[in-house]
Amino acid sequence: MNEPRRGWTVWTEETPASVLLDMPEVLSGKVVNYLVALALEVGSAFDEGSPLPGQPLDDLGERYSLVLEDEPVLFEYTLHPQTREIRIPVLVWFG
Repeated sequence: MNEPRRGWTVWTEETPASVLLDMPEVLSGKVVNYLVALALEVGSAFDEGSPLPGQPLDDLGERYSLVLEDEPVLFEYTLHPQTREIRIPVLVWFG
């Protein structure tokens, strides 16, 4: 019997995680919620063969950049289809 495919998740590296901890609680909560929703959006787009959200940063389609609308936050994510996750290696808060 085939197991159902699991959903997509987000994983944040140590430096971006420390940036999140330095943010005001309201902003950090907003960023975390956005990243969780982004993992689902990226996963759905990947599964459907649609373009992924953000600005591509490489020719392989593995690294993207986004700015959080109306907030002083930008970040990069990388795509890891084998583990069905996106990873956040860079997160910048202009606070």
